[in-house]
Amino acid sequence: MLLKKVGCITVILCMFLAVSAQMKTVYPEGLKVGDKAPMFSAKNQDGKEMNLKKLLKKGDVVMLFYRGQWCPYCNQQLKKVNDSLQMIIAKGATVLAITPETAENIAKTIEKTNAGFSIIEDMNLAIMKSYKVNFAVDENTIAKYKNYGIDFEKANGSNSTNLPVPATYIIGKKGKIKYAFFDVDYKKRASVKDIIQHL
Repeated sequence: MLLKKVGCITVILCMFLAVSAQMKTVYPEGLKVGDKAPMFSAKNQDGKEMNLKKLLKKGDVVMLFYRGQWCPYCNQQLKKVNDSLQMIIAKGATVLAITPETAENIAKTIEKTNAGFSIIEDMNLAIMKSYKVNFAVDENTIAKYKNYGIDFEKANGSNSTNLPVPATYIIGKKGKIKYAFFDVDYKKRASVKDIIQHL
């Protein structure tokens, strides 16, 4: 009888933990300064191949991970970077923005921000996973955003309900991360001033 009660309690506890896990987002840790940057090759919004290894031969690469065109904080950051793009280029750097959103939504991002730099649709979350910025959005948040008219599955297509922590990395010529801004609070972003100072 006691064993049955213990068994029932264990089952109930497991169910509670499973439900709790669905209700709470588990965030990644991101890469750190000094870490080796994972290399990748992917196409930008114009179909041009962006090969990180080749880009690093020219200079530093500024990588911005953003959530989508529906995010006002992302649009604001991308617009600020674009407004200072010539200053960043003058330092010999290239800007790449990485997103889970579809090509159609990338076009909307460019419309909203006038982005004059490369934006990459991260198919299968390969880049986000290698930089340890991706996370699965919990069910409560999915429901909440749907009430605001934001459907992650429509926004991201095959990438579904996955988002990146909106991190910023500067990759140095030797392929190591020389600057990292990583904060799970999506309202906090790397400033353009900080980016330029670390180039």
